[in-house]
Amino acid sequence: MSTIRGARERARIEVTAAIKDEARKQLAEEGAPKLSLRAVARELGMVSSALYRYFPSRDDLLTALIVDAFDAIGAAAERAVAEQTAGEVPPAERWVAVSCAVRGWALAHPHEYALIYGSPVPGYIAPMDTVGPAARVGLVLIDIVRGAYRAGDLTLPPLADGLRADAERMAADFAEGVPPESVAALVAAWAQLFGLISFELFGQFNRVVEEREALFRQTAGELARSVGLRDAGTA
Repeated sequence: MSTIRGARERARIEVTAAIKDEARKQLAEEGAPKLSLRAVARELGMVSSALYRYFPSRDDLLTALIVDAFDAIGAAAERAVAEQTAGEVPPAERWVAVSCAVRGWALAHPHEYALIYGSPVPGYIAPMDTVGPAARVGLVLIDIVRGAYRAGDLTLPPLADGLRADAERMAADFAEGVPPESVAALVAAWAQLFGLISFELFGQFNRVVEEREALFRQTAGELARSVGLRDAGTA
């Protein structure tokens, strides 16, 4: 029985992967709003009823694709920080390395990036299943700042009085061990990081910025400094 069960599980994994691969192809060709389970089934030579056993609705398939995309971009950020040795590589350089890894993944997977950071899909409401994967990049950046703070390598940025209560709440909610001043700056830097990537990916830099990687690296460094991370050699 265990052999049969194992074969069935492997078959299910393979069919699930094939369904998601075809769905990603549709994303590239038609966009997320036009994703169709019937079209996916037709391209795979399946009847719709068989596909529904894997994904009961379009939204279930969209959620799987969104989770995969968030996990993939999060894994890229985690690999980048793992390659940088804390204590030997300045925190600001670690931040830039992670930022560049995120940009690199986005440029290599533009349609998946658009699915998670582009226009919302009409009628789709993301379930809680997406929250953990969506947080992975942010948690990597928070951990860099937390480590710098513990090591005494963080310069606290200014914080407007009207933001302190909100910053303290955010620190308690998702950035324990990071001072409120840096948490507020982190949220702003996170938004600017993805805004810069989106501008490049969605064409807003066309005929405006030619040296986009250089601009990105410079801006990533500025964002690192904005949250209080120090460059190499900075006292």
